[in-house]
Amino acid sequence: MVTATSFAQNVPVPKPAPKGRDGSASDAQRGPATTGATQAPPNPIIPDPRRNVPSSIFQTFDANQKAQAAKVSAYLSSLSTLVGNFVQVGPDGSKTQGDFYIQKPGKMRVEYDPPSPIDIIADGSSVVVRDRKLATQDVYPLSQTPLRFLLSDRIDLMKDTNVVSVTADDLFISVTIEEKQALVGTSRLLLMIGAKDGQLKQWTVTDPQGYDTTFAVYNLDTSKRLDPSMFKIDFTNYGPAPG
Repeated sequence: MVTATSFAQNVPVPKPAPKGRDGSASDAQRGPATTGATQAPPNPIIPDPRRNVPSSIFQTFDANQKAQAAKVSAYLSSLSTLVGNFVQVGPDGSKTQGDFYIQKPGKMRVEYDPPSPIDIIADGSSVVVRDRKLATQDVYPLSQTPLRFLLSDRIDLMKDTNVVSVTADDLFISVTIEEKQALVGTSRLLLMIGAKDGQLKQWTVTDPQGYDTTFAVYNLDTSKRLDPSMFKIDFTNYGPAPG
């Protein structure tokens, strides 16, 4: 499970669904329109939990690895808006789906399909994980979550982050970023970009306890004009989560 302690250090996600849910696609995909043909939900690539990622800050990268990281940096920096659908796989293997909306810098909205009552909203400085059913929300500084790498206006992965791994094959360019927090521990963010189309495919957050949450995206659209009000955090109707 993703604990409250590790929550703020990771891409915020709701607690994984119980094992009983089959994780199948909803009857009607209510996702945003795309500029191309609508895609079927992808099967997320689940990283091997036994993987051993080097963590030395003195690690050196060859010219090819630096070039791949520069390619990913340029792609992320080129985005101003990004809208699409997602499939999330929680630490227990359960799947949830929904829509996401990004407006750079710093703004994001994630809406989970029913029956999940969870929304995630980033307004540029804070991130909230909201439960509409309970009318509660947890609030975290955006600066303390790996979301800032996806939502920053410009980013140079080799300079602005602690990149510990860069790999590439015929399908993906994969970049692993390590986050060390003195009071919480070490978490990691694995970004995967399509080798052929150069588009974001998924990211995986590993919390300090070693649990992975994978967020695979599809039906991406960079041409949508988004309503600024969708990124406003409601502090009036939603109180702090108990505990």
